[in-house]
Amino acid sequence: MRLSLHHAADLCPLSSCQEANQPKTQTVQGSALSHWPVQIKLVPPTAPFLKNANLLVVADCTPLAYPNFHQDFLQGKVVMMGCPKFDDVQEYVQKFTDIFSTDNINSVTTVVMEVPCCAGLPWIVKQAMEKAGKNIPLAERVIGVRGNLLK
Repeated sequence: MRLSLHHAADLCPLSSCQEANQPKTQTVQGSALSHWPVQIKLVPPTAPFLKNANLLVVADCTPLAYPNFHQDFLQGKVVMMGCPKFDDVQEYVQKFTDIFSTDNINSVTTVVMEVPCCAGLPWIVKQAMEKAGKNIPLAERVIGVRGNLLK
């Protein structure tokens, strides 16, 4: 499915009406969130939870689109989230440059949606690593608009 940046998409279920009406059993799991705040703009580069962290940098939409976000991505990681389309890209590059320069980050995982505006987030992280002179292991994950893991 290809989405335009300027048009909304109707995410109708892929299954039939009969399947959609079948009761589902969900198991409730606790939150894997280990710190606060989580917004990129609000996390200071001096935050103690950043020291020696495995950093998870996610686009704002991903935790809503991917049903098992806490279980599959957040466990054991420090999360920072924002929107590369609506937030200040240069501010983000500088924030991550400061973090990579001072906090001895162990690894970085980016999680973005498949839509074009999300592609900026991994680019921001890579730019910041370059500016900080760091080569931190980086994994990139992409979530489809229907909530499936694409990459």
